Amino acid sequence: MREFFRAHKNDKWFLAFFSIAIILFFLMPIMSLDAGNSGDEDPFQIPQGNYVVEWFRTLGEDQTNFTFGNLRYYGSSFDVVMAFFNQTFNIDNIHISRHIFNSWFGWLSMLFAGLIAFRIAGWRAAVIAMVFLFLSPRFLGHSFNNPKDIPFAAGIVMAVFFMLQFFRQFPNVKRTTVIFLALSIALAISVRIGGILLFGYFGLFGLLFFIKEILDYKNQHKKITLKKATEYKFKTIFKPLLFYGLGICIAGYFLGLILWPYALQAPIRNPIAAFQLMSDFDVNIRQIWAGERVWSNLLPWYYTPKFIFITTPLIIILGALIYPFLGGQKKENRFTTVVVYFCFLFPVLWMIYTSANVYGGWRHSLFVAPFMAVAAGLGFNALINFGKQHYQKILLTILPFAFLIPAAIFTVKAHPYQYVFFNRIVGGVQGAFGYFELDYYYHSTREASEWVIENAQKTGLEAGDKIRVVSWHPASVQYFFRHHTDRFEVGFSRWAERGNNDWDYAIFTVTGMNPEMIRSNMFPPANTVHQIKVSGVPIAIILKRTDKSDYFGNRMREQGQLDSALVLLKNSLASVPSGEATLMNIADIYLRRNQNDSAVFYLDKLLAFDPRNEMANYFRAHALVRLNNLGEAQRSLQVIINHNPKNDVAPWLSAQLHAQQGNLFLMERMLERALVANAGRQEEAFNLLRQAYQTMGFSQNDATIAFTRIWINVLEELGFTAEARQLRNQR
Repeated sequence: MREFFRAHKNDKWFLAFFSIAIILFFLMPIMSLDAGNSGDEDPFQIPQGNYVVEWFRTLGEDQTNFTFGNLRYYGSSFDVVMAFFNQTFNIDNIHISRHIFNSWFGWLSMLFAGLIAFRIAGWRAAVIAMVFLFLSPRFLGHSFNNPKDIPFAAGIVMAVFFMLQFFRQFPNVKRTTVIFLALSIALAISVRIGGILLFGYFGLFGLLFFIKEILDYKNQHKKITLKKATEYKFKTIFKPLLFYGLGICIAGYFLGLILWPYALQAPIRNPIAAFQLMSDFDVNIRQIWAGERVWSNLLPWYYTPKFIFITTPLIIILGALIYPFLGGQKKENRFTTVVVYFCFLFPVLWMIYTSANVYGGWRHSLFVAPFMAVAAGLGFNALINFGKQHYQKILLTILPFAFLIPAAIFTVKAHPYQYVFFNRIVGGVQGAFGYFELDYYYHSTREASEWVIENAQKTGLEAGDKIRVVSWHPASVQYFFRHHTDRFEVGFSRWAERGNNDWDYAIFTVTGMNPEMIRSNMFPPANTVHQIKVSGVPIAIILKRTDKSDYFGNRMREQGQLDSALVLLKNSLASVPSGEATLMNIADIYLRRNQNDSAVFYLDKLLAFDPRNEMANYFRAHALVRLNNLGEAQRSLQVIINHNPKNDVAPWLSAQLHAQQGNLFLMERMLERALVANAGRQEEAFNLLRQAYQTMGFSQNDATIAFTRIWINVLEELGFTAEARQLRNQR
């Protein structure tokens, strides 16, 4: 190491790289002190870390870590180490220590991204790459409190760096390179079993290196044939490559399992099972995408690449695009160019090919961000080299940093919410508001909780001695109230149901809500007392209860006291006209009374600012059916059908209406749609179809044939192609 510093101490770019790295080493943990908790920390990762520590402490007697959701399938090394650290030193504010260490993993990603660029093109490229990654707001923001994706990214980028070191030193590979490569692979595997993709990386890069060595040897010895060159290199380097590769991968694999109880029980079988499960992760989250609420397993194939494209500073995208044309295509750079771009492009393309279930932006593929920064650094470094005059080189050197100024300004102004960044393609955060998810990971619940603690006062409406605070994500909110339980109690409430629940203050991040409602002039609601904003738009709001007529009105409605309930609910609308639950409850009362015009009137009030509200549209359809306005009823149902393929009740009612009207074709289409959403209604659907066919004068056999056709289509759409084929052949 001392020799390394001596060799580069006179290089001003090395001094710049070293200085920036030291600054970031201290700056990033300081920045992390302001971060809130991520949405997975409190309810999942922190408890699992504690459970694993107990498993080790009790020598396997405590089995809780195996039964806590699906967390046993994750290595969770970061959470385990931090649980042990916090318990050992009796740390109360465990999130502070977690976020500090998390930020250092982000720093490691930036450091090694720079080192990869250095090994390819020198220290100037290294400085540009490291600064690019630091000023990638999405990556920086996740570095504060994402203990799965950021440590995983660090393991991946470190491993790739040491792979390049390995091939650069081969066949005289240093022991430290072998050790650190194995440890880097182990780090990635210990966080996510997906780290085994590094085996494929190493094998592919080894094959490319082997081919490169053959071609180089052939070029050095013009008279030798390609076959002879291949035979010679096979004897001299293939066996050592294979020996090193297997040894490093085996060591990295088993080191990665040390803190993973599930894997330790069956070191081969269980990690394979975990990998298979993670490859087809069965979690469906509904989120805003391009202005609509979309289920995560139904997102378009271009979800990840588009999200990367609209949330990465444009100057980084430009740099990554130009390098293959300005230097990456040169013979001496081809191997490293393939390595860098493969590490960036392959995971994204693989996610597209496998239709991976991704959500929450592109956090599942954050490990490609360092390689994009490397590519951009290499691109602008090559561009600077094109400058002939000294002043040209200076201007070209200033260029990438100058274009990073907007990202730098955003990083300062938006702190600690950098991860909600969007670039100019969609108009920044303001343009993304109501069209894409912003604080989907609940970072702002910390600031919101602290505001409530400091500002909340009793109003006399409290049900007891304490102020009740509710949230859609109470786990993280609960943490910040842990020392204030004498004044506060924390509860749960969904956004649309808040009027039905008892609370005094409510904290909601602007996520999971209907996008039209967010963009309407009814948002935020009239009882909003504080907003947490980024670029002028709210990412979280705090509501204060000044009247509980909606809550007590709902209780009376549930008890059948409809007259009193109606008075209270209408009083509530005077103070909060956008109370979805209140409007729904009023409509429900009128439906019970068969006053369908009045029900439609109040439902239309709701739909004016939340036109895709599914319950409102469904209630409206029922009211319109009673009014014999079947065409308008179908239009309300179609709103639901068009925007939520997992809803089975809307197409079911639509099928019934089409059956009444004698429209068998549309009835069959709606039955098919209902069965795709809920295949358990198979027998019920057949009975409805049979009755409709009988009414229209068709035979039982005709109904059976029609239903078989419908069921084949359902099986195919659900992915049961073999069963569909077998049923088709039996016809």
